Amino acid sequence: MAEKIKVGVVQATPILFDVEKSVSLTIQWIEYAQREGCELLLFPESFIPAYPRGISYDAVVGKRTERGRELWLDYWKNSIEDSSKYVKQIGDAAKKARMYVALGVTERERIGGTLYCSLFYFGSDGSFLGKHRKLKPTGLERFLWGDGDGTTLTTYDTKLGRIGGLICWENYMPLARMSMYNKGVEIYLAPTADARSSWQSTMQHIALEGRCFVLASNQYVRKSDYPERYQEFLTDEPEIMSAGGSVIITPSGEILNGPLINKEGLLMAELDFDLLAKMKLDFDVVGHYSRNDVFSFGVNGQPETKHFKGL
Repeated sequence: MAEKIKVGVVQATPILFDVEKSVSLTIQWIEYAQREGCELLLFPESFIPAYPRGISYDAVVGKRTERGRELWLDYWKNSIEDSSKYVKQIGDAAKKARMYVALGVTERERIGGTLYCSLFYFGSDGSFLGKHRKLKPTGLERFLWGDGDGTTLTTYDTKLGRIGGLICWENYMPLARMSMYNKGVEIYLAPTADARSSWQSTMQHIALEGRCFVLASNQYVRKSDYPERYQEFLTDEPEIMSAGGSVIITPSGEILNGPLINKEGLLMAELDFDLLAKMKLDFDVVGHYSRNDVFSFGVNGQPETKHFKGL
């Protein structure tokens, strides 16, 4: 593990509901971050093909419509499989940049076709390290995405440190957070679609609770960014539909960069790993503060930590 590393958080607008163009845009951000010296880059939740904010898919209890199914088909066709050509293209870009990349996607299952809200991990050698699937989609998200399980609640032990994370409101689930702490997460990734100011408090709490660095990434999206074919479904939406709020926080709760509001951008910060040790002096959620004689903890199907050295 390096003593100091440079990390980046992308706050950007995808090319909504266009997988080809969104992949190209993702690669452009990787190239830009490389020029800034970035070694680990985080993208927002469902950056590919977009977080479908404001779309109801004509869903009501006990009824679906053909129009809603057509919208669903558009989303489904522009989602990606973990073995697709798009994953290889992004991996190739990560390898060229010698950078670890964590990318929020809507993932299409190869068998059956169920969609999942996932976080894909790429090594600095271009390899696909693995993925995390959101355990419990929120609200109408449950109509679009299936539930993940414990098999993707893992961390990755890399040359930069131990990396892992949760997606959006999973971060409100205490036991899900504990599953990351129990895996020794040092760089906690939190791609989200939550642009409320209260999200910053949640991120600071996680940094202090887990004694870890926290990288949080959100999209910046305006109504005018949606394709013309979607505009009729957004009549009641404000022009700025997601203001962002991406941020980078230390284990002491200090904000290193951000929050970035109402614009696109790349947040960069240097992480000093000496601070991780310092902050464990008086609190360690899985160490001297854990009280394993009183509490027990387990996760069904949770895999072993995976080790990757990269380049």
